[in-house]
Amino acid sequence: MKQQQLDISYRSKDYLTVMIAGQRFGVPVLQVQDVLRDQRVTKIPLAPPEVAGSLNLRGRIVTAIDVRRKLGVEERKQDAERDNMSVVVEYNHELYSLIIDKVGDVLSLDDSSFEKNPGTLDPVWKDISLGIYQLDGELMVVMDVPKLLNSVHA
Repeated sequence: MKQQQLDISYRSKDYLTVMIAGQRFGVPVLQVQDVLRDQRVTKIPLAPPEVAGSLNLRGRIVTAIDVRRKLGVEERKQDAERDNMSVVVEYNHELYSLIIDKVGDVLSLDDSSFEKNPGTLDPVWKDISLGIYQLDGELMVVMDVPKLLNSVHA
């Protein structure tokens, strides 16, 4: 009995979509540990500006990163601060809470529609981006979580 070989040319990746200052970003689903509503963050003295502080997540200390500050976009309005959300990721055996504006859907996107970063992408954004997808009239920037977190520690 001869086995048929399947054509597995269709490859896709799953992304949790998040909004930051009106821009859609995709975080690879395999890097996401948790999604949280607004959490109480304790400030850390002398921390870099993008480090919002730390929070306690089920007994683990989590460093909170304000992605807006890291990307150099306008600060949230004061009344909107309590409406933000966090995506918890693990990197180098530590948990980080990426403070974002809003969480969207999980999208499975075909690898064939993935594109390199355009030359017009802001250099700060380019440094933390793996590339982009064009979705119905908007770009989704794929976030390179390790590069984002490495740049905070640099």
